[in-house]
Amino acid sequence: MRRMTPLDAAWLTVDSRDTPMHVATLVILSKPRNAAPSYLRDLVDEFQGARSFVPPWNLRIRQSPLKNVLPVVEEIHDIDMEYHVRHSALPEPGGERELGVLVSRLHANQLDLTRPLWECHIIEGLEKDRFAIYTKMHHALVDGVAGVRIMQRSFSESARERNMAPPWSRRAATEPKRERHADAALSPTGWAAAALASTRSKARSAAGLGKTVAHLVSAAGNRENALTSPYDSPKSVLNRRISPPRRFGTQQYELERLKKICQAAEVTLNDVVLCICGAALRRFLLESNALPDKPLTAGIPVSVRPAGDMQVGTAISFILSTLGTDIADPLLRLQAIHASTSKAKGELQTLTRKQIDGYTLMLMGPFIGSLVTGLGGRTRPVFNITISNVPGPKKPLYFNGARVEGVYPVSLVTHGQALNITCLSYAGKLNFGFTAARDTLPHMQRLSVYTGEALEELETLLMTRSASKPSTTRKRKTG
Repeated sequence: MRRMTPLDAAWLTVDSRDTPMHVATLVILSKPRNAAPSYLRDLVDEFQGARSFVPPWNLRIRQSPLKNVLPVVEEIHDIDMEYHVRHSALPEPGGERELGVLVSRLHANQLDLTRPLWECHIIEGLEKDRFAIYTKMHHALVDGVAGVRIMQRSFSESARERNMAPPWSRRAATEPKRERHADAALSPTGWAAAALASTRSKARSAAGLGKTVAHLVSAAGNRENALTSPYDSPKSVLNRRISPPRRFGTQQYELERLKKICQAAEVTLNDVVLCICGAALRRFLLESNALPDKPLTAGIPVSVRPAGDMQVGTAISFILSTLGTDIADPLLRLQAIHASTSKAKGELQTLTRKQIDGYTLMLMGPFIGSLVTGLGGRTRPVFNITISNVPGPKKPLYFNGARVEGVYPVSLVTHGQALNITCLSYAGKLNFGFTAARDTLPHMQRLSVYTGEALEELETLLMTRSASKPSTTRKRKTG
């Protein structure tokens, strides 16, 4: 058993019917050649027949009167796999739209907090002899980076490998490090002693953190500074109250296309992602006369998890960036975003790990608090939208001969945050997952289309600019 960190416990506390706090991956696979007619039925039987489990798949919230105040997770080994692994089917031939509708419905449903905090749905009926695996897990147990690493280790780079165990039976996750007196720490006195030790440790870095936060606030208040400030975001339709129905859409782009833009404009991949998302949001909101005069801002999760670390829980911080939605020119928008993200990353790099943890709590504390108190969607947002880019596997993956064709992140939305855009790289492609509150943002699927058109516009402008440079250079040489 182990006690959750305050940040992990916060995700559990704000979990509700309107705002379920789980994240998911949607993996699309092609069946192996000469697969038997019973291939998927056999796969379901194999998944449901598992009897050995590893964290985080076998972790459950320990039921107690204080489970919502001082939550403790415990390992269990008697799991109802027919509940956790389910078999669904699309009307054949199912396309991307039909799959998106089903995933939207599955993602809207809360996890049962009395059971291990995950579900796996095997979905058959996709066109071109494909199927999908949708797996969701509570955000209190995993963040995006850890989820991808667990997924990656559950597959193989060999198309020939067989007899592979399900993800929950493999050593895909490292067992949480146990303290020498872990059980004692779970007692009221032990927990109090641990809390005191933690407080002392944090106090040593408090002065440095205070100075840093003061610097961040001061810098953000300077209009000539590119640093984006919390709560400096305009109110928008993205930041309203939400209801349970969800909408999920996908988009996929070749990484090489995006990298060429990065090279031509001398910016990062994240900058390009933010730019095309900003362009899509600008167009989407203009069509409904809902574009604020001030630029929308994005909260961008930044992993602080060391390489190879797959410990249970979250290990993220945030930086804030403008989306340049007040700028019509795509290249000027890209420049503004690059300046904003560069400044934010530079400031974050001045903090120690403990200071980053404190800064994250200070930044996200009011956001979490607004959800707990019911003020989410009723006050000015910390930022308008979360946009995340998670690095994934570089080589094609397989599971018992079935080739992984695409991996799409399905994220969470909350009161005051009706849209989430998360990207995941895989085998030379960048896969976008758009998750939204259906009733708050009708016609959300247009956003995915608009990102593609924004990407084409950037390519055209940069190609035109680069084509004009050589001629100028030649004139100078011959002049």
